Amino acid sequence: MEILLGFLISFCLLIISVIKGIFIGYALITCWVVFALISIKKGYTIKEIIKMSYNGGKQSFIVIKILLLIGAVIGVWMASGTIAAIVYYCLEFLTPSLFIFFSFIICCIVSFLIGTSLGSISVVGIPLMIIARSGHVNLNITAGAIIAGVYFGDRCSPMSSSAALVANLTKTNIFTNMKNMIYSSIVPFSLSLFFYYILSISQPLRNMNSNLSNEISGTFNIAFITLFPAIIILILSLFKVKLYFSASISIIIASIFALVFQQHNLLDIIKFIILGFQTSPHSPLHNVLKGGGIVSMLQPCLVMFVSCSLSGIFKELNIFNSFKKVITNKNLTKHKLFSVISIVSIMTAAFGCNQTISSVMTNEIMKDSYKNIGKYRFALDLENSGIIIAALIPWNISALVPTTTLNVSAIKYIPYAFYLYMLPIIYFIYLRYSNKFLKIRLNRHTLS
Repeated sequence: MEILLGFLISFCLLIISVIKGIFIGYALITCWVVFALISIKKGYTIKEIIKMSYNGGKQSFIVIKILLLIGAVIGVWMASGTIAAIVYYCLEFLTPSLFIFFSFIICCIVSFLIGTSLGSISVVGIPLMIIARSGHVNLNITAGAIIAGVYFGDRCSPMSSSAALVANLTKTNIFTNMKNMIYSSIVPFSLSLFFYYILSISQPLRNMNSNLSNEISGTFNIAFITLFPAIIILILSLFKVKLYFSASISIIIASIFALVFQQHNLLDIIKFIILGFQTSPHSPLHNVLKGGGIVSMLQPCLVMFVSCSLSGIFKELNIFNSFKKVITNKNLTKHKLFSVISIVSIMTAAFGCNQTISSVMTNEIMKDSYKNIGKYRFALDLENSGIIIAALIPWNISALVPTTTLNVSAIKYIPYAFYLYMLPIIYFIYLRYSNKFLKIRLNRHTLS
């Protein structure tokens, strides 16, 4: 009873934080206190609670390192002129009347190539958002298209860490999973393209003339070589180099470019890496090209650590064991089983606040229920629920980092992230009515 009450209190706190615009970290710390008190009531000592919290929290250290690197990358890319150059060249080729449509496609392509949503947000998300701001396009629609696009590749790219994680958890072949994921995404992807096309017509880039290009070229020394810090991340990702290593190389190269091409001194570059970049208050780009820095990622890092600490308490208390037994004992049809795994994914993503933790917890809870369904069906259901749904929960790192990076509302992008919620909905309809309509043919040998 105490655990159920703890979940209700925690959920209310998280919802209130989002609605009121209060930093979600405060709510999560309060949630940790609630479950720490429940643990004390169950006989755990404070020392044991700290230990199991730390055991959970230390799982976040690798991700925290990447988040801090991304903050540094954004700051130094702005200083080196890399982001300015991406914006400059995009302005040369983008069709104003189809800006949102192409933003989604560009993000899909880049995320599929490099396999990371966070890297894709840095490489193309920020430049596209800068163009949207300068062109007076609705920022929530643009953010929805960008975030939906970066999670297209995060889900089904052969380079994706989440795809590798699901394959490892379910003991399946990643390339067979990719084939099944692509088949199941055809309809939601096509519908997303249609809706973004309609929105592009109603939300074209306005005032997209030479003004922004002239302001960029007047403020930065723009040349094709200044794109290299971004290109090197793409190249290294294709060779499956870990993000923290490729990001570190990119930071070094961008720092050199900031010194050589943009005439910044070393102290300024260090300041941009730590505190973020900003042009002079008199610059016309002052409110357009700004952000990044390690400091900008401190709040997401705190959210990450506290949520992992909570998962450590959950694991020690065996909170989900009784629920797991109930689900395992029920003989559910495929569409009902997908409904359950989706609900479990929402719960684990909401309280785990991280895509990885959510996937691991959902796998632990649901794996026995799929023994008679098939491991490839389990892998696809996991990809079509938890991996995607995490990006729709405002306080989950999967959503919090992109919205923080893009400097947009934590919730207002959600209605426009069509692909993220259309995929599980269309997939559910397929499972429910596959004999009547939706001609998506899955591999019968693997999805038996």
